Amino acid sequence: MAKYVLKFIDCWFNNNTARIDKTTIDGKDFIEICFYEEGDELIHSFNMDKSTAIKFAKTLRTEINKMES
Repeated sequence: MAKYVLKFIDCWFNNNTARIDKTTIDGKDFIEICFYEEGDELIHSFNMDKSTAIKFAKTLRTEINKMES
């Protein structure tokens, strides 16, 4: 799986970054999304199993499509 680094440039995120990686916890694969402040200080992270990540992606696409309409 490719690793992604997202950089949010708006007033709330103040140039913070988010990293998306595949991780394994107790033998199970998860998608891990971590939000970092400048200087790589971890702010928050969360993990999703495959089915949750798929549902999240579908919901996100639906919400994006609503914005474009």
